[in-house]
Amino acid sequence: MESGSWHIEKRDSFKSEPFGRDVDNAPETGCLSIVVLGASGDLAKKKTFPALYHLFLQGFLHPGEVHIFGYARTKISDDELRNRIRGYLITDKSASTEHLDNVTKFLKLVKYVSGSYDSEEGFQLLDKEIAKHELSKNSLEGSSRRLFYLALPPSVYPSVCKMIRHNCMNKSDLGGWTRIVVEKPFGKDLESAEQLSSQIGQLFDEPQIYRIDHYLGKELVQNLLVLRFANRFFLPLWNRDNIDNVQIVFREDFGTEGRGGYFDEYGIIRDIIQNHLLQVLCLVAMEKPVSLKPEHIRDEKVKVLQSVLPIKDEEVVLGQYEGYRDDPTVPDHSNTPTFATVVLRIHNERWEGVPFILKAGKALNSRKAEIRVQFKDVPGDIFKCKRQGRNEFVIRLQPSEAMYMKLTVKQPGLEMLTVQSELDLSYRQRYQGVTIPEAYERLILDTIRGDQQHFVRRDELKAAWEIFTPLLHRIDDGEKKPLPYKPGSRGPEAADELLAKAGYVQTHGYIWIPPTL
Repeated sequence: MESGSWHIEKRDSFKSEPFGRDVDNAPETGCLSIVVLGASGDLAKKKTFPALYHLFLQGFLHPGEVHIFGYARTKISDDELRNRIRGYLITDKSASTEHLDNVTKFLKLVKYVSGSYDSEEGFQLLDKEIAKHELSKNSLEGSSRRLFYLALPPSVYPSVCKMIRHNCMNKSDLGGWTRIVVEKPFGKDLESAEQLSSQIGQLFDEPQIYRIDHYLGKELVQNLLVLRFANRFFLPLWNRDNIDNVQIVFREDFGTEGRGGYFDEYGIIRDIIQNHLLQVLCLVAMEKPVSLKPEHIRDEKVKVLQSVLPIKDEEVVLGQYEGYRDDPTVPDHSNTPTFATVVLRIHNERWEGVPFILKAGKALNSRKAEIRVQFKDVPGDIFKCKRQGRNEFVIRLQPSEAMYMKLTVKQPGLEMLTVQSELDLSYRQRYQGVTIPEAYERLILDTIRGDQQHFVRRDELKAAWEIFTPLLHRIDDGEKKPLPYKPGSRGPEAADELLAKAGYVQTHGYIWIPPTL
């Protein structure tokens, strides 16, 4: 089935060799067909097609090699799909002529095929169109590359994967490949996730399956391994002797915004904590891998997940914002949390006794995602500056990407007074003119390259569900209830009390302000 990795290089530009990849030994292969299943849906229009467009703009998708196919049940023409996509590629009314021309060139690569997700007829037609493209590019049968992006609900994954396997695979093994990208949620609990993994696993080998978690494509998340293992001064600090607690936080300042019916099926733990925040935890807590090969990195992430102790009820606070159930698509007696703070504890030599606090919520007082590593108090504090707050290393994932170290310094002047300040690396200021790529761009490019480092492996997925399934079942059964909180607040007061109980010391009087250009 899978026959090695292919490295796609940016045209007409010099690039340093990406770490963890063997650039020189990339085999020559045939043309590339990218199929977006669910092409008429929101995810495809808002994320997948714009990501492909930006890869095209940067020279990673070459018109002479690539063709993009949209597939969905909706009966529309090629031009109708192109017009639907166009509005998400041209967001500025004053777009330049060059930009408009680039959009037109990109949309010429897009073709639409209509068909059912469980009918062989539709997928046979899709295969025929792909083969026609491959023939036009003089690709040897079996040497071409086929990437299927499932921008679809998980309920149709098994039937779609079956149709792809039986109707749309490469016919022989001449260096080409067939790969599938599947979006979260990967199941609702351990049992459903394992069932889904088993169904897909019977049709495709693990190297062909790319379970996408877009948080792993974020610039600052990808920086974590470099920060931890390429900087000497972090090595002796990154352990239970120096770190008191770690917070991984996701906050939104808006509610479900018309997604109430969908969100109510999953809740904040399934939607954010069990996948996005837990993946970040793995990168913060893992040991140094043997190398940067994807399997070595993923091996270490799995070890972290397998070391997490069962979650204690007293270390969980759930919340639901007032007005959530006013949404007509949400049941009147919904028990679904829109906020959760969960304390995880890792039972190993490095992290024994250090609480990892995962916190996520909707309709809160701010929008941000960050990692906050809080260090222990200075022993023998001769400056009496404990009240000002502890040292913290903060990685701001979004918005205003930055990393900064909070530390105590002497306040300028004649008196020996101390104040908290920061060492700050704000990306917008330091890397002026550099566009930080969207997570989906990076991850789709990784899929084309055959690099699974930033994708979730089957045993990793299983270990993640093993941590949260018992808690989720208690919530689903109504045994654990969410506390009400006001929209625009910090969430339930009990969450702040849990933070203090876990050892987090809040800094009063200090606010990090992103520097201006």
